[in-house]
Amino acid sequence: MTRRERLMASLRGEPVDRPPVSFYEIDGSQDTQDTDPFNIYSDPSWHPLIELARAETDRIVRRHVAFIDPPQSPLNNLRKTEITEDNQGSQFSTTTYQTPRRTFVSRTRRDRDVNTVWTIEHLLKDRDDLRAWLELPEDALGGTPNVATIREVEKNLGDAGIAMIDTGDPLCRAASMFDMGQFTVVALTEPALFHRLLERFARVMLWQTEIIARALPGRLWRIVGPEHASPPYLSPSLFKEYVVPYDQPLVDSIQKYGGFARIHSHGRLKDVLEHIAATGCLALDPIEPPPQGDVELAYVREKVGRQMTLFGNLEASDIENLPTPQFEKKIVKAIREGTTGPGRGFVLMPSACPYGRLLPPLALANYEKMVEIVHAG
Repeated sequence: MTRRERLMASLRGEPVDRPPVSFYEIDGSQDTQDTDPFNIYSDPSWHPLIELARAETDRIVRRHVAFIDPPQSPLNNLRKTEITEDNQGSQFSTTTYQTPRRTFVSRTRRDRDVNTVWTIEHLLKDRDDLRAWLELPEDALGGTPNVATIREVEKNLGDAGIAMIDTGDPLCRAASMFDMGQFTVVALTEPALFHRLLERFARVMLWQTEIIARALPGRLWRIVGPEHASPPYLSPSLFKEYVVPYDQPLVDSIQKYGGFARIHSHGRLKDVLEHIAATGCLALDPIEPPPQGDVELAYVREKVGRQMTLFGNLEASDIENLPTPQFEKKIVKAIREGTTGPGRGFVLMPSACPYGRLLPPLALANYEKMVEIVHAG
């Protein structure tokens, strides 16, 4: 089978010659020649891994689909963004919304040797900020999805893999406006107010998802956000309340056009697995093993494996820290549990990837072991 055929068969629940293997974020599309000082992949330590992903993994290249010529946001005239750098090369972005009732400010930080963006000040500080934000005008619907983003990825991949459309859900957008502590307080104590924020995002996101899914049918999607409401942050009943009614319509739109909706949820799954299944999704990741998660892959396969293709269940921290002979045992266990008994499909995949400029030799060796074991059968 080609790598594309193997992945698509796994999504459809059809037999495959071997389980697909993916390095998740490291998909072989990383630009090692980009001289941007914030591009960690330009460091030579990353080059063998990126080439390994390009040559030997079942590539899943994720992309966000933007809209061409969307209506101008009514908040644009209220927003100002300033980008600065300190003398150590860290980049700070400050976004300010000056509204009639109050001023909203958010700040992020990005370091040259770490491939992430930290939010060091969130836009909404308390429930009064939320009430004021909800009084602002909403974005209008409109625009055309830039389908060339996905088609260009697919052209470059050929038979080596598939493109994956990446999107957040309403909970992802809403929770990210607060720091985690304030989010949980608002979600627990102001459910009616929080639902208004979720509904505000849902109106736009459902429309956009429907338009994209119709224009790009049959693709794999990743929906990010449900983990914000998983234990221990919120109860299973609140997970159901804040995830299922908002994610199920997204899933329905995607799958109405032959697509495959994959729910992304880190951490504990045991008490919310039935609610994830209730969205109707056809795939789930990253299914982290204990102690990062709270269930074994075998349990997840038994409970929802007939409905969902499972992606996982290797922990990113093990890739960086576990001696390769011990990591090999985890690879073998994940393959065994992910493919034993009735199930839709399984893709061997880590939960994330290293994000420092220097890739440790141990991490490279552990990635190489993933490929070696899968290809050996």
